[in-house]
Amino acid sequence: MIAVQNLCRRYGEVVAVDDISFAVPAGEIFAFLGPNGAGKSTTIKILTTLLRPTAGTVRVNGHDVVTEPDKVRRSFGIVFQDPSLDSELTAWENMEIHGVLYDVPRKQRRERIERLLTLVELWDRKDSRVLTFSGGMRRRLEIARGLLHHPKIIFLDEPTLGLDPQTRNQMWNYLRELNRAEGTTVFFSTHYMDEAERIAARIAIIDHGRIVALGTASELKQQTGGASLEDAFLALTGKHIREETAGGADMMRAFMRGQMKR
Repeated sequence: MIAVQNLCRRYGEVVAVDDISFAVPAGEIFAFLGPNGAGKSTTIKILTTLLRPTAGTVRVNGHDVVTEPDKVRRSFGIVFQDPSLDSELTAWENMEIHGVLYDVPRKQRRERIERLLTLVELWDRKDSRVLTFSGGMRRRLEIARGLLHHPKIIFLDEPTLGLDPQTRNQMWNYLRELNRAEGTTVFFSTHYMDEAERIAARIAIIDHGRIVALGTASELKQQTGGASLEDAFLALTGKHIREETAGGADMMRAFMRGQMKR
């Protein structure tokens, strides 16, 4: 579903992504981890057509991100770290606009909205404005919106940041059910190591622009001698604090501008 080969991205003399290669088969739940500034967000931006690679090839659902960006965009849904809903609109209206942007036929769109809002337990709030929603409700709505057009893959950039443990657990239950029922490939980043260990079939760790480890949580722990995935992560990336990078809201705004221009 995702094939990355010798991917590089430079900003002048700065190498943000340095010759990385990995693949994610259809239907896998895959975690992409790294410290702040490690190249994680840059890689996700390239996978979602927001940045062009300096070198290398990237294919999503069989389509090249450079030469076939529209086909790539129709292949995935996306939930970024920062809120991206229109809080003045209702849950239904946010879903409806997304379906229109993706040319989902009216009848299918209405049926899909009802199914997804029911799945994330927001159907009874479909006519409520998003500004009245809690943080967990907004995140659930963003996930439902990202899945509206039947994407082959969904990208999630720290989707559970700031959510309480109950909401985090509920959200992953929804995603695993969709992964099971519809075969949706899930590609996510997180700073919650327990979440990655519990949810992902495989994990890639990027640091200083390079993939430093890739495997199951058990394999990464065995490789480093760590008792937990967090131990393995710190052994591979070090313990010093990294600077924050640009947030997901900028990524979502750029993505939506691209959709409106289609």
